[in-house]
Amino acid sequence: MIKYVPKMTSVVLEEIPDRVSLAVDISNCRGNCVGCHSPFLKLDIGEELTPAVVDALIADNFGVNCFLFLGEGRDPEALLSLAGHIRTAHPVMEIALYSGREDVEPAIWDAFDYVKVGPYRPECGPLNERTTNQRLYYHKEDITFRFWRKGIDPNV
Repeated sequence: MIKYVPKMTSVVLEEIPDRVSLAVDISNCRGNCVGCHSPFLKLDIGEELTPAVVDALIADNFGVNCFLFLGEGRDPEALLSLAGHIRTAHPVMEIALYSGREDVEPAIWDAFDYVKVGPYRPECGPLNERTTNQRLYYHKEDITFRFWRKGIDPNV
């Protein structure tokens, strides 16, 4: 079972480039990031995120084109099932996952359009700092540079 915190659900414009994302905070976080901005998300709190709840959230937030899971919880099968539901029931919706892990399983890469990996490390900074250890991928292509000033790809 995946749980989310309804009062924290919001529409965001800066988490996924060029997307209007419905950001859903997932509890039961497995991470242990120093300086975590939401340490209470490590707890088993919130409500069950079911396909019906996902459908209602999307219906209630006209204009979103990306469903963003902020965390994975502790039930990988349920997470993948929800991603599969979104893919089937809302085929134009892109799906994103912010994971605090260093790497994720192949099934995660296959199920999500966007995957952010890497625990937050204060000394490295967030995604908008060139020194960040975190990475955001779009279909396995690193697009982290899009968060940096002027979006200049350092590899070109």
